[in-house]
Amino acid sequence: MSPPLPFPRRAPRERGLGTEPPPSQRVALVSGANRGLGLEVSRQLAAAGMTVLLGARNPAAGEKAAKALRREGGDAIAVQLDVTSQADVDALVERIGRDYGRLDVLVNNAGAFFDVGDRASSVDLARVQSALDTNLLGAWRLGEAVIPFMKRHGYGRIVNVSSGCGATDSDGEDCPAYRVSKAALNSYTRMLATELKGSGILVNAVCPGWVATDMGGPGGRPVADGAAGIVWAACLPLKGAVTGGFFRDRTPIPW
Repeated sequence: MSPPLPFPRRAPRERGLGTEPPPSQRVALVSGANRGLGLEVSRQLAAAGMTVLLGARNPAAGEKAAKALRREGGDAIAVQLDVTSQADVDALVERIGRDYGRLDVLVNNAGAFFDVGDRASSVDLARVQSALDTNLLGAWRLGEAVIPFMKRHGYGRIVNVSSGCGATDSDGEDCPAYRVSKAALNSYTRMLATELKGSGILVNAVCPGWVATDMGGPGGRPVADGAAGIVWAACLPLKGAVTGGFFRDRTPIPW
């Protein structure tokens, strides 16, 4: 069982069903947020005025990241979250309901790159299972858990951080577990977006491109550039809403 979460209780702010709340009234959850892309996404959402919950498996690392954002003036709270743990997800959602009464934005960023150098004909299937549990089912667990908050208010933004490696026209032969998990995440994105059309909840996948993070290595572009497209999808307006898309730098890319 996860320990109590270190954020203060706040009374839910009421608003009309289906209305678009100002950023200062939005609560966002970013998984895998203690470093790299997730931390930068959290920074940009906080800079936009949102209350941002930084999900991290390691509470100390999460709190260090949240403190850094608070020093910059952001409303940032560290929360313990292992997306492969249903108990963690359930405990977090219970606290969100009690202390905030809503969740407006979910960024499914937590992920892992499991199998550099492997091939589909010989990969250890335990790695495939681990990749699916983190990269696909982690997003699925969180989505199922928080969508009721979004439906209640008729507003929500779900952004699944994906990769061009998961596109069906990608013919690479390396990293099969990672590729298959991201392809499955893309499929989940499309199905969920179709189901939720007309509800005020938009669901999109975003490829940040190759960015310079611990996972991506030092050769990528600035992490802020990759995060910007994710934040764009997390802030899409109701008017002219786009859902069920796959984007890189705000531009649609093939599934």
